[in-house]
Amino acid sequence: MSEQPSKASHGPAMIEAVGLAKYYGDFAAIEDVSFSIPQGQVVAFLGPNGAGKSTTMKLLTGYLAPSRGVARIAGHDMTVDRIAGSSRLGYLPENGPLYPDMTPRTLLEFFADARGMTAQRKRQRIEAVVQLCDLGSVIGKAIGKLSKGYRQRVGMAQALLHEPDVLILDEPTAGLDPNQIRDVRNTIRTLGENKTILLSTHILQEVEAIASRVIFINEGRLVYDGSVAGLTASGESLAQRFHELTAH
Repeated sequence: MSEQPSKASHGPAMIEAVGLAKYYGDFAAIEDVSFSIPQGQVVAFLGPNGAGKSTTMKLLTGYLAPSRGVARIAGHDMTVDRIAGSSRLGYLPENGPLYPDMTPRTLLEFFADARGMTAQRKRQRIEAVVQLCDLGSVIGKAIGKLSKGYRQRVGMAQALLHEPDVLILDEPTAGLDPNQIRDVRNTIRTLGENKTILLSTHILQEVEAIASRVIFINEGRLVYDGSVAGLTASGESLAQRFHELTAH
């Protein structure tokens, strides 16, 4: 089931999945997944556990190679031109490694150096993401001693460090308390004003609060791509529609 999504922007496609498939032996983690997200749109990526969301995101970021199909970021094929694509992409994986013995500052300095930033740009960007992600009070503390909420903020800061045009966020509020969830949502909402964002989440309230479009995957296949309003146009709640789209 799909509809033509109402696009907040008619700019160039910044995230593209074209016939993506990933096989592990006879098992298809995803199959024939296609969608395109234009510049300046915030899209929620929904589906039950094991539906293929994380696999799709890893294919889009170039972390995994597809068995078939093409993943593009800002026009760059992530199989053959991953470095160029990665320069336009910020990726926050679920439970991503953050080197617990480092501090937020040393971690950000490490990634800035890895990206070849000049000393001046490194200072400017670290200052900017520390402010945006509200890390000033913990900037010198070991990451391993921070709360999950602060570790998530450090991960977000790392993803934003190089001013990417595209953000792919896998369960960015998983395990956070209500105040931390609100802070992360506000950050995503602010970023969505000028970036293209694909956001995987299990929290349906997040969809209504942040996204203008929903891409829904179940058992490795796309089952809905359209507006949030279109998903509930029949008067049913998002939770009811989630159940309908995933029920056997």
